[in-house]
Amino acid sequence: MPNPVRPTAGLHRAVIFLGPPGAGKGTQAKLAAKEHGIPHLSTGDMLRDHVARGTALGKLAKQYMDGGNLVPDDLVLQMVEERISQADCANGFVLDGFPRTLPQAEKLDAILQRKAWGRPLVVHFAVDSAQLLRRLTGRRTCKVGGEIYNIYDSPPKVAGRCDNDGGELIQRADDREEVIAERLAVYEKQTRVLIEYYRAQGILVDVNGMAKPAEVAERVQQILASAVANPVK
Repeated sequence: MPNPVRPTAGLHRAVIFLGPPGAGKGTQAKLAAKEHGIPHLSTGDMLRDHVARGTALGKLAKQYMDGGNLVPDDLVLQMVEERISQADCANGFVLDGFPRTLPQAEKLDAILQRKAWGRPLVVHFAVDSAQLLRRLTGRRTCKVGGEIYNIYDSPPKVAGRCDNDGGELIQRADDREEVIAERLAVYEKQTRVLIEYYRAQGILVDVNGMAKPAEVAERVQQILASAVANPVK
């Protein structure tokens, strides 16, 4: 099979990577963004950037965050619109894990239309829930270098120790089974509806997120190369 096209001038498309926690969409979003020379965007990064810079939006967001509350959709969407208006997004961008709810998706659609991006391309990473639990509960992180292992699928040579520096491998609080179960429940309740929302528009493409990472990356690049060759507005 020939290698997918490796464009150098971006995608000229808004791309959304959609999938449950642990589906690998963050890793694949970074790879795709690097491959095509476009930004990899997450709302978490946007929030932290605005707060760090002390912007008007950041100050408003910080009030909610300091109070332990979710930042309202309208405020997050303002940050998204501001971010995709920047020069480095002129050739396209990849949104990682946003939108998460149907109201967010509908408002994002309006922003993309207003900014002349047209309909986004949505890449959906499908992963079995049992596999997700195995991936996430088995994940261990090196306290020294941050390397990530999985005690089931990619264990270290010495149990509990990093292969590179011997650092202790720990399980993050977010990777405990009860926390993961709650995150998956929220995804099922709020985000899964987006799959059918985008599929009904004919702009969603499924990817088998249970395949090996290299195989997933190859499939994603094929999808993006096809999008470049067949733009949809």
